[in-house]
Amino acid sequence: MLSIYALSTHDIDEAIFHVASALQVPVLILALLALALVVLELGSFAIELRGRRRRRFTTLSQAAERARLALLANDREAAWAEVSGVARSSAMVDTLWFIVTHARTDGSDHELNKALADFDFDAQRRLARTRLLVRAGPALGLMGTLIPLSPALSGLAHGNVTALTSNLQVAFSVTVTGLLIGALAFSISLIRDRLYGQDYSDVQYVAATLTGTHIAIDEPVHLPAASETTT
Repeated sequence: MLSIYALSTHDIDEAIFHVASALQVPVLILALLALALVVLELGSFAIELRGRRRRRFTTLSQAAERARLALLANDREAAWAEVSGVARSSAMVDTLWFIVTHARTDGSDHELNKALADFDFDAQRRLARTRLLVRAGPALGLMGTLIPLSPALSGLAHGNVTALTSNLQVAFSVTVTGLLIGALAFSISLIRDRLYGQDYSDVQYVAATLTGTHIAIDEPVHLPAASETTT
């Protein structure tokens, strides 16, 4: 009975060992692909940052106000010419165009709300790429570290210094690669989350300005002093 149990346990251990060994090459390939993806995302992120240095709220509010006046004059082309300059991405361009073409039309409230929701969904979809790499990078690094440790320990037990050194080099290299992928992806995701949140806020502000009522205050509001309110 014990021999059968020992045999079964040994067979299971061997099967798991072979599965883990077979995963070594795919894990290394996936780690390299993840590194290439995070480098591409880093380049795309650098391009995004260049286009966002000109962002000013004063410019946004003035453009939205001029576009509102153009819509009141039923000149949508002029309204689009005003707000198109505040767009900082292709998704922002499409959403602002939709807002300008549908603002102040019958039944447009639900359509504009859907356009804003789709804009936010698209931003979350773009963020999902780097958020996935935040988890996948360290996971691949950990797998790439643990898999070569078994043959490395086996080489140590048999006095095979070459196998030990080779496998440890692979293990530590994949560890560093996985941590690098995770750190870069986390940094990009953190900053992009703030940038895309600002984009959504700007688009929402433009939509509210074009569709809402405008109250002009020519004089500052006078707040009564405490002595004037007491009876």
